[in-house]
Amino acid sequence: MNKRGISIWDVLAWIVLALILLWLILKTLGVINTSLLLEYAPIYGAVYLAGWQMHKLESVAEDVRELKQFKYATISEINSLKTNCVKNHGK
Repeated sequence: MNKRGISIWDVLAWIVLALILLWLILKTLGVINTSLLLEYAPIYGAVYLAGWQMHKLESVAEDVRELKQFKYATISEINSLKTNCVKNHGK
């Protein structure tokens, strides 16, 4: 399993999320009056966040696959040890 800390992409995603939230609050309060082009900026940010989330989900899925492989290898090893103990105990 890979040890993963906070990457620059994680920090960037949180900054984008905070900016979208700030923009929505200011837009709701009427502080921001933007052109139509800038109206879509939060949508671009949300698309980026969705991509970031999909990447994180794939990382977790890879960890789960590795854990399943480890589980099956451990079960196989334990069964082998059990078989050896039964053979040696019967002698």
